[in-house]
Amino acid sequence: MYVDESGTTHDPNQQYFVLAGFCVFERQGYWLATQLDRIAARFDPADPAAVELHGSPMFGGRGWWRSHPKDDRHQAIEDALKVFLQSHPSNRLFASVIRKSVVSPQDPVEAAFEQLSSRFDKYLMRLHRSGNTHRGIIIFDKSTYETTIQSLATDFRTIGYTWGVIRNFSEVPLFLDSKASRSIQLADLVAYAVFRYFEKGDNRFFPIIEPRFDSEGGVVHGLHILQ
Repeated sequence: MYVDESGTTHDPNQQYFVLAGFCVFERQGYWLATQLDRIAARFDPADPAAVELHGSPMFGGRGWWRSHPKDDRHQAIEDALKVFLQSHPSNRLFASVIRKSVVSPQDPVEAAFEQLSSRFDKYLMRLHRSGNTHRGIIIFDKSTYETTIQSLATDFRTIGYTWGVIRNFSEVPLFLDSKASRSIQLADLVAYAVFRYFEKGDNRFFPIIEPRFDSEGGVVHGLHILQ
């Protein structure tokens, strides 16, 4: 599962913190990256690999993105999210949306990670019970939360979390530079779409991905909202 955050834990002007991402069987990663490369090539046909698809700068036109028209930037976010919408049905979305005031003084990163990791673990457990056994791993963008998340992950596998012990992960979380991974970039866009929906009431992007949150029997397990 590739995961990124949106929102910050310390900004008093933001109500929400989001951890979100998607799980994908390893062979699907190449197809997703190829489709995202085509979107990046719109902005630099000579070197699409140099284009980082990053939600907040793309939306706001900051930094490198400043020279590109707003409509083109926003359409690229939409199209990248549609890549996931159109991907193999085994690929599932997960998100934890935390209103920071509700969990205070607890760290919202801890609350969100507990929800995300436990829901991914239970998804893997459902697969196992159906005879399709897999081990999972969570891959994050490099962030200031690395130490917190590594410590939590170790505790969940040994001491346990609120609802039990993590049983289906093959390793503690890994951290990658988002510039090197289209999958991390897609996780960032997913997190940003969720964040804008809850923080800003912006429904341009969220409805695109909403049908792909992990669910079973009409019950949505992949989207956790605490507000």
